[in-house]
Amino acid sequence: MTRSAGRRNMTEPEGRSSGGMGRRVGPRRRAGDTATGRSFGEEGGRLTYGSYLRLAELLAQQQPQVIPPAHDELLFITVHQAYELWFKQLLHELTAARDAMTPGETWRARQLLQRAHVIERLLVSQIDVLETMTPQDFLEFRSALAPASGFQSVQFRELEFLSGAKDPHFVGRFRALTDAEQASLARRLAEPTLWDAYLDLLMSRGLPAATDDQILESLVAVARDRASHDDLWPLAEDLLTHDELAGLWRARHVQMVERQIGTKSGTGGSTGAPYLHKRVPLRYYPLLWELRDWL
Repeated sequence: MTRSAGRRNMTEPEGRSSGGMGRRVGPRRRAGDTATGRSFGEEGGRLTYGSYLRLAELLAQQQPQVIPPAHDELLFITVHQAYELWFKQLLHELTAARDAMTPGETWRARQLLQRAHVIERLLVSQIDVLETMTPQDFLEFRSALAPASGFQSVQFRELEFLSGAKDPHFVGRFRALTDAEQASLARRLAEPTLWDAYLDLLMSRGLPAATDDQILESLVAVARDRASHDDLWPLAEDLLTHDELAGLWRARHVQMVERQIGTKSGTGGSTGAPYLHKRVPLRYYPLLWELRDWL
C-alpha cells in the first residue's frame, strides 16, 4: 500500500484521519508561520504597512510655502526630502563599513561600501528628476526659499566628514544649528574616518602608514601583490569608487544648478555655481588616485 507524500484528502476537515491509515493529519502551516507558531496573515490588526512606515506622518511633511501655489514646489520638496532619507541611510552604511574594518571584517566593509555605491548612483540619477523643472517653474517659488540652502544640509556635511574631508570651518558657517545638529557634526569631526580605519587596517597587517610617503609605499605593495593582499586591494578600490561617485554627484549637481539659475547667487548667500565648481575637484582619498602613477 502506498501513501501520498505530504498530501491530505482535501474533502476531510483538518485534524481528521485520512486514507484509512489510522494516522491523524494535523493542520497545515499557513504562510508566514515560524517555529513559534505565529501566523503572520492573522496579525494585520497589530501592525499595518502604513503604521509601520508612519506614512500619515511622512506624507504630511511636504508643505509648500508659496501663495498662490507653484506646481513644482512639491517636486522640489519631495526630491530634497528623499535626498535626506538616503543621506541617513548612507551614514548608517558607511559608519558600519568603517567599524567593520576595525576587527578586520573586510568582507563586511566591502558589502556595505558596495551598497553605498548603489545608493550614490541613485542620488546622481535623482538629479534628472529635478531637471524636469524648467528655470521659469523654479523661479515661481525660488525667492521664498531664502535664506534656506542645500549648503545647510547637516547630513551631507556629516558624510563628507565621515569620508575624510573634515573641515571645522564649515560648522561655523552654518546658521541656526540645533543642539542636536551641532553635536552630530562635533562627533563626526572627532571620530575616525573611513580612511583612518583603512590605514589602521594596513598597519595591523604590518604595512607602515604613519606618513603619506609610507602610505603610498604600502599601497603600491598591496597593488603589486594582490595575491598576498586579496582583501586590502579590493577594499581600497571600493573606497575609491565611493570617492569617485561623490565627485560625480558634485559635478552633476553643479550642472543642474547652472541649468536652473545660471550664475545667480545661492539662496543661502553663497556665490552659487562658482562656489560649487570649486568643490568639484575635492577628493577624499588623493593617495589612492596618486597610486595609479606608480603602477
